[in-house]
Formats: sequence, C-alpha cells, structure tokens
Amino acid sequence: MTIYIAREASKVWRKVTSEITAELPLLREKWQLLLAGLVFQYVHGLAARGVHYLHRPGPLLQDLGFMALPELGQDRSYLSECTFVFMFFSFFMWTFHPFIYHSKRFYTILLWRRVLAFLVASQVLRIITFYSTQLPGPNYHCREGSKMATLPPPNNVLEVLLINFPRGVNFGCGDLIFSSHMIFTLVFVRTYHKYGSKRFIKLLAWLMAIIQSLLIIAARKHYTVDVVVAWYTVNLVVFFVDNKLPEMLDRTNGLPLLPLSTKEKDSRLKDEKDSRLKDEFHKLLNGTNGDPTDRRQRVQMNGRHDEDTNHTGHSTLSDVSANGV
Repeated sequence: MTIYIAREASKVWRKVTSEITAELPLLREKWQLLLAGLVFQYVHGLAARGVHYLHRPGPLLQDLGFMALPELGQDRSYLSECTFVFMFFSFFMWTFHPFIYHSKRFYTILLWRRVLAFLVASQVLRIITFYSTQLPGPNYHCREGSKMATLPPPNNVLEVLLINFPRGVNFGCGDLIFSSHMIFTLVFVRTYHKYGSKRFIKLLAWLMAIIQSLLIIAARKHYTVDVVVAWYTVNLVVFFVDNKLPEMLDRTNGLPLLPLSTKEKDSRLKDEKDSRLKDEFHKLLNGTNGDPTDRRQRVQMNGRHDEDTNHTGHSTLSDVSANGV
C-alpha cells in the first residue's frame, strides 16, 4: 500500500512539474496583464470603500423581490456568503486541475487572463453606476440607526487606502447597482460553461447562480434591481469581451503544448507546403487525382477498352483466315 501511494505521488509530482514548465513561458509573457487585473481588484475595493463615505441611510425602497422572498434575518444571512465562497473556491480549484489531471483543455494562465478581463470590464461599469446615484442600503448594518451606516471623515489618506480589509468590504454600504457577488458568480459560471467538460456540473453551476441571486435578495444585501442588472450586464460584457480576445488553444486536439513562435510557425508552414507538393507530385506520377471513385472509373474504362481491342483483333484474324491469306 505504501509503495503504491509513493508511486502515485511520484506520478502526480511529475505531472505538476511538467505543467509548471509549460505554464511558466506564458506567465513570463502575460504577467503584466495578470498583475493589472489583480491590482484593479484593489481599485474596485477602494472605490467601494469611497462610496461608503457618501452613503446616507434612509427608508427601504419598495422592492418586488423583498415582497416575494421572506427575509432570512441577521442570524441566517451568512447562507448567501457561504454559497458564494463555495462557488468561488470550487472555480478556483478547477482552474488549476490541468496541473494534476491529464484531461486538460486550457492553460491556467490564459484562462485567468480572460477571467480577469471579464471582471475588470464589469467592475468599471459597476463603479460608474454606483457613484452616479447612491441608494439607501437595504443591508442591516446600512439602515437608519446603525453606527456603520455612515463613515466619519477619514483622519488620513492611509485610512482610506487600507480599506479596512476584510471588515470594510463585508460591511460596506452604497455600492449597490450592481451586485459584485453576481459579477464573480456569473463570470465563473459562464467560463466553466465554455471550457468545462461535465454537462451535469454546468447545469448545477447555473442552478447555483440562480440560488445565489435569490439568497442575496432574501438576505437583504442588495435590491432586486442590483441582481437583475448584473444578470444582463455581466452576460453582455462577457459576450463582447470574449469576442475581442483571441481564442485559447484547445489542448485536447493535439496542438503543441505552447503557442508557436514566428520562426516555428514559418518552419511548420514550410513543412506543410512541402508535404502538399509531394502529394501532388505522386498523384501526377500515378495519373490520378486521389479520388477512389475516379480510379475505379478509369479501371473500368480501361477494361472495356482492352476488351474492345481484343475483340477487334480476333475479328481481323478470322477475316484473314477466311480469305486464305
């Protein structure tokens, strides 16, 4: 048993090291874009922190979702956050599965480059939207009477830049339209829907996204409009940004492990051209265009021609014999 575990661990380690070797050149090439996407996550958090200083509590707005869904209450509002955390870490672990499993369809670096592009584009629109109009927050800590509903003016710049993570993120107010949780959820679900391989998990992921939407409203973390706007905005953003980005290589169809350089591409094109010329030369030598049907027709036509020739030859000999020549 110990020998078997050691053997399997050795295989996994070799797989991990080979995948790291394949991903490192991509990381060296794309690290600026990845770093920019990660830095913007801080910028997004800083913007959400800033709008909290502008938030003013007020009476809850009339909301159809609040009428339809019973309120979870402060004691059970964690259900929404637990669902989101589960989806976040499940997606994160899935993006690194090529380092262990042989069934791999994408490069992790290239996948996260696309994911961060989707997130940044959606978050830019979100920042513009919630700074345009500040609504009274429906969450419990944002209502009238709560000490956290408004923030006192900062004493220094550092107090703003540190954003009081993670408490400042979890207990923010004013960053409502549209839901940040739904941005991450929909981006993750759409990405798995395109690059994942399990149909059941795809259906389950969309179901979880719907459940997440309902839990956000039931926990009174957002108005229904925040969730509805997120559904169509994020899907449209992902659709348009995905069309602008170059498509990732599919690693299951025998393509090279890494994108080819210009020199390698020229060499590969030259080899393919030489191969096509050789095939055409052989076809010319064989007197065929490579179509099996055409070859059969040629054989049949040649056969009938030979039969006609032989038949004519026999008739001539018979005539000569009959004339006594």
